[in-house]
Order: sequence, then structure tokens, then C-alpha cells
Amino acid sequence: MKIALLGYGKMGKVIERIALERGHEIVLKKDQSSTFEGLSSADVAIDFSVPDSAVNNISACLNIGIPVISGTTGWLADYPKMVDLCTEKKGSFIYGSNFSLGVNIFFELNEYLAKMMANLKQYNVSMEEIHHTQKLDAPSGTAITLAEGVIKHTDYSNWTLETPISNEIHIEAKRIENVPGTHSIFYDSNVDQIEIKHTAHSREGFALGAVVAAEWLVGKEGVFTMKDVLGLS
Repeated sequence: MKIALLGYGKMGKVIERIALERGHEIVLKKDQSSTFEGLSSADVAIDFSVPDSAVNNISACLNIGIPVISGTTGWLADYPKMVDLCTEKKGSFIYGSNFSLGVNIFFELNEYLAKMMANLKQYNVSMEEIHHTQKLDAPSGTAITLAEGVIKHTDYSNWTLETPISNEIHIEAKRIENVPGTHSIFYDSNVDQIEIKHTAHSREGFALGAVVAAEWLVGKEGVFTMKDVLGLS
């Protein structure tokens, strides 16, 4: 399989290594200063760029019929436009706030716990996410997905980085050197606390999941998620 890498930072380099180990070929390594030359020869593209580049990268792929995976966060105000473009072009597209296979299991666990806790009003929900200092957006896309999973099954209506009001989930976002990603959800009452937590040990889990998703997407048409890739839908 021929892969175009849209974004060639730390994640892009890890994705490259794992893709090569799995027998794939890299036909484009695009950073912010380079062109899309070579994109048309790809079987699939993987976008791990920056928020300002994501829409342009995804659009370039969909406009020429290249399936595209995006793990870039911080651009989701334009996500509906990319869904519409994918539909219009009969393309294939997966966005994931986190491609780690373990994190996607964690997403399911989070929703299951939220359902169990929904009627226990004595518990207040809060979250913490910790990432490396190079991460540009806060809270992380993963934390937003986790918050949305709680909101889906409870009376909470929003999340906030500020002091929460009664129906908001407080997310504390920390930036610490060399932390790939840690996410915790807390249910606090006067008598106890329930906590679930996912800790990434390296970027390899994110990269492997992205390559697995790219392998899965080739030959399909539509807008998908990691739930589809992992058979969790």
C-alpha cells in the first residue's frame, strides 16, 4: 500500500516507521512548507498535521479521490464541511481524536460507566488530561470525545476549562514535557471517588492505530470512525 503522510513531525515519523515495518511504501512526506506532489500516487493519506493545515490537507485528498485518515485535532468547526465534501466526491474519510486502539476501548468504557452513573446525582464528574508541551490545542481532542461520551448519557450539557456551573464538566488540561497522553475521568461524591484512566507510554499506539485504520479504509466509501475499524459500532 502506498501512503502519503500529511504532516511530518514527531507523529509522522513514528507513523512512517510503523508503516514501513508493515510493508507499506511512503510516497509523500508533506510538511507545512512543501507541496502535494506525489499525493495522486497514494492509495491512502494519513494527516497528522496542525489545526491550520488539516482542512486543506483533507480537502486535497477528497478532491482527487484519495482515502484520508485525520488525527489532527483543533479544527473540528469545519468537520461538517469535510463530511459534505466526502459525500459529494464519493470519497472515504476517517477522523479520530485518538487512533490508539486502547484509547478507543477506553472511549467505550467511559460511555458504559456514564450510563451506570447517570442516575447517581450525588457524583460530580470531572476530567484531567496531560500532554507534552508541544501540543497546540487544549483540551485535547481525546478529552473532548470523552466529555461528549459522558454528556451523551447524563444530564451534563457542556464541558469547560473554567470554573464549571452545575451542568458542565470541568476539564483540567496540563502540559508537561515528554508526556504522550494521559486521560482521567473522576466521579466524586462526599464518601468516595471512582476513577478510570488511560495512560499512553509512547506515540506508537497512536501511530499503529492510524496505520491499521488506513489499511481498513482502502476500498471503502463513506465517512467512518474508529468504532467501524474495530467493529465496535
